[in-house]
Amino acid sequence: DIHIANGLIADQPSDDEVIDAVGLVVTPGLIDIQINGGFGHDFTQDPTTIWSVGERLTQLGVTAFVPTVVTSPNSVTDLAIEVVKSRRPAGYKGAEVLGLHFEGPWIAPEMHGAHNPTHIVDPDIEVARHWVDSGVVRIVTLAPERPGAEAVGELLASKGVVVSVGHSNADHTIAGKALSTYASLATHLFNQMRPLGHREPGVVGAVLASPHPAILIVDGLHISETTLDLAWRILGPERTILVTDAMAALGLGPGTYPLGDGPITVGDDGPRTADGRLAGSVVTLPEAVSNLRRATGASLGAALLAATGNPARCLDLTHHGNLEPGSRADFVLIDEELNVHSTWMMGRLAHES
Repeated sequence: DIHIANGLIADQPSDDEVIDAVGLVVTPGLIDIQINGGFGHDFTQDPTTIWSVGERLTQLGVTAFVPTVVTSPNSVTDLAIEVVKSRRPAGYKGAEVLGLHFEGPWIAPEMHGAHNPTHIVDPDIEVARHWVDSGVVRIVTLAPERPGAEAVGELLASKGVVVSVGHSNADHTIAGKALSTYASLATHLFNQMRPLGHREPGVVGAVLASPHPAILIVDGLHISETTLDLAWRILGPERTILVTDAMAALGLGPGTYPLGDGPITVGDDGPRTADGRLAGSVVTLPEAVSNLRRATGASLGAALLAATGNPARCLDLTHHGNLEPGSRADFVLIDEELNVHSTWMMGRLAHES
């Protein structure tokens, strides 16, 4: 039994409403720490749509998320900061916005992926101070080989911002040093980073050898099931973090959608740039959990941890991602196939299928 009082998980039963969840599974609310948009909206193109997307994420079992802005000019990141600092609109009942994830612009040009390379710049300590002072920037993905990355990374980390190694062509030495000092996360392991070599382990080798968690996009396109299974054997249920990396097409069908300032075509082979590069995904977090289980044989509980407790712990959120007394009563009722039956936030029904 789970007891709820005043929006929190309680250790004593109350005399109020009883919810019969027989035949279902109760899981902490899902947390997505890398999502670029959804339902026709792109956060980089228009950060004000963060709230519109958040209103609908509860349909997918997501109770908290970190809107992600990809490589873009300072004017875009500044607007995103203002949108989140303004707090949620009156009457907002969507998923909680935990802060912002800036994926770039401090990345390696040769590992830009679907990001616009014209916006890539060297890490800037003054911009980093501005992000820290905003109080709403939670994750910054950067390439540690960029000039100034170490000083910027150390500043961000010292102020509680999670620094993630990603979109990087660093060698094992540089990546390893970052992960042993200021970086505590890796953005989409294997994708847009120097691969594992038997003599030069690259960024992938440095991440797997570190004690830190790694983000994985488990949509069946970004990495193969064999690669996923190998990563799971090393990372395990404690260091794996599932994200959607979803773009504007999430929740919609094939077509052309924005990602930053570029058009992305979504077809049977996923979201693609004009030159065929993968550009985010359209996978949902429940689907990612299901895909992880199929590829690795992970238990439902272990797989769910990668989308609940692990991202919460990465952001040092002790009252999210678990069902312990004193934590937020954010939970989801699902079945064994990961279908979302209802989503609850602070003990209140947010969505029912």
